[in-house]
Amino acid sequence: MNIFEYLKNNFLITDGAMGTYYSKITGDNKSFCEFANLNNAGIIKSIHNEYIEAGAKLIRTNTFSANAITLDVSREELENIIKRGYEIAKEAVDGKEVFVAADIGPINISGIDKTVEDVYNEYKFIVDTFMSEGADIFVFETLSNLNCLEEIAVYIKKKNKSAFVLTQFAVMQDGYTRDGVSINGIVSKIKEIKDIDAFGFNCGSGPAHLYSMLKKLNIYRENIISALPNAGYPEIVNERMVYIDNPDYFSDKMLSIKKSGAKIVGGCCGTTPRHIRELNYKLRIDGSKVILKTSDENKVIRKVRKTNNKFIDKLNRNKFPLVVELDPPTNTMMDKIMHCAEVCRDNNIDLVTVADSPMSKVRVDSIVIASKIKREIGIDVMPHICCRDKNINAIRSSILAANIEGIRNILAVTGDPVSGAEEIKAKSVFNLNSFRLIELISEMNKEVFNGDEISIGGALNLNVSNKNSEVARMNKKLLNGAKFFLTQPIFEDETIEFLSNFKKENDVKILGGIMPLISYKNAQFINNELPGVRIPQKYVDRFDKDMTRDEAEKVGIEIAVEIINKIKNHVDGLYLVTPFNRIEMIIKVIKASIGI
Repeated sequence: MNIFEYLKNNFLITDGAMGTYYSKITGDNKSFCEFANLNNAGIIKSIHNEYIEAGAKLIRTNTFSANAITLDVSREELENIIKRGYEIAKEAVDGKEVFVAADIGPINISGIDKTVEDVYNEYKFIVDTFMSEGADIFVFETLSNLNCLEEIAVYIKKKNKSAFVLTQFAVMQDGYTRDGVSINGIVSKIKEIKDIDAFGFNCGSGPAHLYSMLKKLNIYRENIISALPNAGYPEIVNERMVYIDNPDYFSDKMLSIKKSGAKIVGGCCGTTPRHIRELNYKLRIDGSKVILKTSDENKVIRKVRKTNNKFIDKLNRNKFPLVVELDPPTNTMMDKIMHCAEVCRDNNIDLVTVADSPMSKVRVDSIVIASKIKREIGIDVMPHICCRDKNINAIRSSILAANIEGIRNILAVTGDPVSGAEEIKAKSVFNLNSFRLIELISEMNKEVFNGDEISIGGALNLNVSNKNSEVARMNKKLLNGAKFFLTQPIFEDETIEFLSNFKKENDVKILGGIMPLISYKNAQFINNELPGVRIPQKYVDRFDKDMTRDEAEKVGIEIAVEIINKIKNHVDGLYLVTPFNRIEMIIKVIKASIGI
């Protein structure tokens, strides 16, 4: 029996959950059920048999978490788990017309010292192990991004051109994965990968939410689509996740999904053999035809009034915009920052940018401060958003709020980690990094803000020794959706020379970073405690420890003006960092160098 031929004329019913059902019948909700392949094979085979008897025509091996990173096992032990998992499934289908799929879950490298290349190599090992047992159907599921999928699909097809590859994504009820990739973004990208035979969605959502999302997509005519939602949403009972027992409701919703055009249907977390049995029964007695909607029927007309983005307009017209950074307060006293913003407005500064708790020191939320400045002072703003303090849901929520407040520029940065986090309760989050944050905002521009997008800025540190590596990072940010870059404060002639040569060959918008020094002590602090910035000794020596505040400030202004005069012909604008809210010092620097 060939799965390609089967799908031409039939709907394919898969099994339901393995993990949650295993926990339900054993009472073990702490161990990885994949270890049961080695120490309790009988119960795994029994679960497979229950699903087959319920009507499943495809069962997935008990290997969802079977990778060395997740299980923290050696390659040898992993190989044994995978091989035994495939053997158990083959034993269960012996003599029956039921397909066995090699089940492969996501490999999470967040927070550990692994790369995407490590993930790809792990996938290759898993695939090779399955193929050594004769596997030719591969299900990659509960995915949050498309990392390595094209590469591993190509790898599988090269080894067996007759193999069947199904990729499934976990989309939450808001239409996004946990990595912030939208369902439309998934569809548009996955359809371009010719070596993936079918794609769909599992986990993340219950059947009603998944149906609501799927019926808006025009994807069925040329694609094999799968839908394996959760039974619903769990509640926590005695520290255990418990799903409602709802086979009748689940199967009714799945019938609607089938009528929309899905060819592969089954269940994920919370589903049991009873769910699959009821689904099988209703699909067999249902005589209705599949209803395929046209793209016109799915089209939603959204009226958008585009917000004027003066900063971007000036940048794109090569009019040399001026951006000033202000630090939000560490308390509720707003007088200083509001005064600084007012001075910026009155001196024709184009944009005020607001830092997001730099160096992990708690300050007032950057988006809240930026919104207040825009409303009350009437100057355009750009909050920094870092990935340290909020998970992806909270970051998306903040970006939505920023757009509502009329904010149309965001600087996306990874952020400094919480210092000494291992000794304190406040932990860094880092669901995202700057690359993925830029990608997330780009997705939201397409899906939510279409017609009134947020312009995304990225950070660029040319003070590093390997400047070409930093340029490669910049290019990746450009591909992800960044439109312009703010450099770290520039002091060294070597950096200025590199920037000069780079700008001759690259058409990318760069605002040169300028941070006026205010004293000898300040220069020493920056050199020793501010990562990413290095002040040459020739500038440090121009300060004297015994200078008055006015004398030191005058030297700081002179140095800043000299640097601006060196870089202004090699950048598209200036990004000036205000030291300790000394906004009048910034204005003096600008007047002496640019003139306003």
